[in-house]
Amino acid sequence: MNQYLLSIYQPDGPPPAPEVLEPIMRELGALNEEMQAAGVWVFAAGLHPPDTATVLKVSGDDVLVTDGPFTEGKEHLGGFTVIQVEDLDAALGWARRLARVLSPLSIEVRPFAG
Repeated sequence: MNQYLLSIYQPDGPPPAPEVLEPIMRELGALNEEMQAAGVWVFAAGLHPPDTATVLKVSGDDVLVTDGPFTEGKEHLGGFTVIQVEDLDAALGWARRLARVLSPLSIEVRPFAG
């Protein structure tokens, strides 16, 4: 079994209004429950906005600590799900379902190394 990261990218800015977000979150909860029942779900989490990030970078003998996201962009990593499945095709099947629930957000699928 291989583990895959299903990364959820969302646009910068405020979240959708509750009347838009609540049905999406219900569908996401149902999909997470289905993944758990299928034995593929490992872990999932949403993230705070990128302006809450702290970045550390080595500079000579020092480690510089700065506020804010590592990169500036119009989208950011908003959350993720880790699944454990047989192969990429199976991961893509679950990612397709996640993309439908979270449309129009993009889902990136990446295998864990090792």
